[in-house]
Amino acid sequence: MFDDTTSHNPDSSTAVATETEPMADATATAELTLDERAATKHPHQEAASHETPVPAEAAQTNTEDKGATEDFASALESFTTESEEAEGDDRVIKGTVLKLTATHVVVDIGMKSEGLLPLSEVLDHEGKTKIKPGDEIEVMREKGQTEEGYVNLSHQKAARIHAWDEIEKAHHEKKAIKSVVVERTKGGLTVDIHGAHAFLPGSQVDLRPIRNLDGMIGQTIDVTVIKVNKKRGNIVVSRKELLEAEQNDKRAKTLEHLEEGAVLTGVVKNLTDYGAFVDLGGLDGLLHITDMSWGRLTHPRDLVNVGDQIQVKVLKYDKEKQRVSLGFKQLTPDPWLDAEHRYPVGAHVSGRVISVTDYGAFIELEQGIEGLVHVSEMTWSKRMKHPSKLVNVGDQVECVVLNVNPAERRISLGMRQLAANPWDALHDKYPVGMTVEGRVRNLTDFGAFIEIEDGIDGLVHVSNLSWTKRVKHPSEVLKKGDRVKAVVLAIEPDKRRLSLGVKQLQPDVWETFFAAHHIGDVVHGKVLRVAAFGAFVEIADGVEGLCHKSEAIDGNGQPMHLEPGIEHDFKIIKMSPEDKKVGLSIRAVGEEASRSEVEAYKQPVSSTSSTIGELISWKRASNESN
Repeated sequence: MFDDTTSHNPDSSTAVATETEPMADATATAELTLDERAATKHPHQEAASHETPVPAEAAQTNTEDKGATEDFASALESFTTESEEAEGDDRVIKGTVLKLTATHVVVDIGMKSEGLLPLSEVLDHEGKTKIKPGDEIEVMREKGQTEEGYVNLSHQKAARIHAWDEIEKAHHEKKAIKSVVVERTKGGLTVDIHGAHAFLPGSQVDLRPIRNLDGMIGQTIDVTVIKVNKKRGNIVVSRKELLEAEQNDKRAKTLEHLEEGAVLTGVVKNLTDYGAFVDLGGLDGLLHITDMSWGRLTHPRDLVNVGDQIQVKVLKYDKEKQRVSLGFKQLTPDPWLDAEHRYPVGAHVSGRVISVTDYGAFIELEQGIEGLVHVSEMTWSKRMKHPSKLVNVGDQVECVVLNVNPAERRISLGMRQLAANPWDALHDKYPVGMTVEGRVRNLTDFGAFIEIEDGIDGLVHVSNLSWTKRVKHPSEVLKKGDRVKAVVLAIEPDKRRLSLGVKQLQPDVWETFFAAHHIGDVVHGKVLRVAAFGAFVEIADGVEGLCHKSEAIDGNGQPMHLEPGIEHDFKIIKMSPEDKKVGLSIRAVGEEASRSEVEAYKQPVSSTSSTIGELISWKRASNESN
C-alpha cells in the first residue's frame, strides 16, 4: 500500500525542490555571478572573503596574475562543459559549507563554481540548522544549475546512499535501528534514519493508539524495518513490533514471580475513576480505588500519578484471563485493628473535616480512621439547620470520642461535649415557678416555642395559654416574634425539655369559683352554645357549666328549649374541681321553689295575725284535701 505513495520518495521530492527553487535573490545575498566565477580559478575563496560581487576588472587582473591565457568566453565555455559532463553523477562527494542564506546553503565542492543546496535539507524538526560555515558535508550533484551558475546539490540524497545499506541490513536481519521523528504526516509519522526518510504508520507507533502524535516529534526511537522499496524510495517501519517483543520478555519474567500474596514493583500506567492500572513488567494489574488506602479517596490521583513507581501486593491472579488484582493499603496494618485502644471513649482528639452532609460531618483522625460527628452532637442548641453552619471541609476541629465500633469501622464523635451543657444548670438558673421572658421563635399545632436564652427553648402547650378561652391553635393568642412572659412549669434536662405556661401568670378562675360555690347553690347564667345533649352556660367570667337536656325542665314539667343568649337561673347539682366541670339544672330550681311554697303552707297560723276569712279558707282547703 505504500509503493504508490510518491510523497515518501526522497529522490523525486528533492529533485523537484532543487529544479524549481527560485534564485532571484542571489544578487541580494551578495553571491558572485556566473561570469565572475568563470573568470576565477578558485571562486569559492572569493565568496568566502567578500560580501559584494567582484568587479569584472578585478577578475581579469586576477586571471592574468596566475598566467591564464583564456578569455572570458573560453572560461564560460569551459565551465559549462564541465558542468554538463558532471550531470547525472551519482557519486557522493564531500564539500565545505561556505555560507547559509535564508533559503539555501553554499557549499565548496572543489570545482570552479560552488554548489547550492536547499536549506530545508539541513533543518531539524524544530526548524534549526544542523550545520554551520566550515562544516564538512556530503552531497550529490543534481541535474542542471541555477541561472547564476551554482551547481545544484542534494544533501539528503548523499545521506540516503549510506542509509540504504544500513536500512536493508536491518530489514534482512530483523534488527532495530535508531530513527528521529521529524514530522507528522497523513496516517502516521515521518522518521529520519541516517538521512533517509521512512514512514511510521500510526498503528505501529505504540502498543495502544496515541492520540497526540505531534508530541513525538523530535524524539529518538528504535524501529524495525517492515518494508523496503529502494526503486520507489519507500521505507515503512514499526515501533510496535519492538515494544511487543519487549513486553513479551518482561511478561515472561513477571509470570515467574507472580502469585497471590507476592509483593511486586510496578509503574502506574493509567488512571481511571475506579482505580489505577499498574505495569508489573509486560503485564498490567488493576489497583482498585478501594484497595489503595485505608482512608477515603475521591480519585486515584489523590494517591498516585501516571509514571509513579510503587510497590503493590497481588491480591488475586486469574491465570486463564491473565487478570491481576492488586492492593496497596494491604502493605500496611489495618488501623482499625487497635482503634478501640488508641481512641478510648471520652478521649479528646483532633482531626480534619473531610466531608459535610445533612446529618453531620466526617472527621479524619488519621489515614484510614474517620469518625462522624452527628448534627445532634455538634452544639447544645437545637436551632442549627445544617452542619455547614458550623464546620467546613478542611477545618481542623477538636472532638470527644463517644463510641468506637471496630467491627463496623465506625467512631462516633461529639463537639458539644467540649462545652458545658446549659441544661445541667437550668434548675438553678430557672427554678419551677419562676417567671421568665422570651421571644416566640416558632408556632406549632400543639403550642409555641419560647426562646429564653441562646440555645434554650421552652414550650408553652396550647392548653397553658388561657384559663378561660378554648384555644385551638397558638396563633389565636401569640404570633412569631412576640416578646412574652411565662411561668416555668417543669424542667427535664436529660430530655432537654422546658415546659412553660402563660395562663399561670393570672389567677385560676376555676379555683376561685369552686372556693366560692357549693352544690345546691343557685346561680344566674347565660347560654353560650347548644349541643344535642344539652347547653353550655356561662355562670362566671371564664367558667362554664353544662345543663343536660334532662335537667332543662320548667316548673310545669315541660322540656325547655334553650338557645344561645337566653339567661336563666340554674342550680348547681354537680362539681368536679379536678376536671373543672360544673353540672347545672333548671328543673331543680323549680323543685326548690315548689318545696318552699309547701313549707310555707305547712307553717301554723298565728292567732294574733289570722283573720276569720283566713281560718275559713284554711278549713275549706283541709276538707278538700281529705
